[in-house]
Amino acid sequence: MIGCQLASFMTLSRMTRAATLVDTLPRREQILDAALALFARFGLNNVTTRQIAAAVGISQPSLYAHFPNRDAICAAVCARAMEGLYNSLITAIAPSDPIRTRITRLGQNYLQFGLTNEAAYRVAFMGEMETEGFGPDDAVLASGLRAFGVLHALVSEIYPDDAHLAVLKAQSTWASIHGLTSLLLGCRNFPWVDMDGFISLHLDAIVNQLTGELTAQN
Repeated sequence: MIGCQLASFMTLSRMTRAATLVDTLPRREQILDAALALFARFGLNNVTTRQIAAAVGISQPSLYAHFPNRDAICAAVCARAMEGLYNSLITAIAPSDPIRTRITRLGQNYLQFGLTNEAAYRVAFMGEMETEGFGPDDAVLASGLRAFGVLHALVSEIYPDDAHLAVLKAQSTWASIHGLTSLLLGCRNFPWVDMDGFISLHLDAIVNQLTGELTAQN
């Protein structure tokens, strides 16, 4: 078992190193890309800085010039993924569109990001990273809150006079969309009768619950 894992790592290391020969990305991004591939394949707790450095084709001291330790690399990988999610969500927002359309598109963009960036999503949102030590100035938390803020702003339009309820509804909606994304990633071989229809039905239920209350208020 260990021999197979080592062989897999060595193969992945050689492939990643070969790719970096023609890679023009800054070294920091090369490190994050290599770490993401390793984290996704072996798990956060089963990867060392030595392995990451080998995958990039640099020495361990050279890696430390960019990151002090593995946890810092993991945090940067997660923050980058959350920034990518934010960029994906913000493109769904067209102020002139009805609120229902904007929330639906946000959900669609969230799902698309998760399903097309599986490794990044799994590491950032479904991984083993320790979060208890996150403080108010933590870059990972800040990136996550920035992405969540896009949804929160939309939901706040429905509940302009109740900030507490707006946060609760936004968090509940976020949990529902994340749950759907995680389910689809974790059960790719499940015989979904109609994947597109299933996604549309789920998102419609979320949006109907929110905008239905908006209609009732009016």
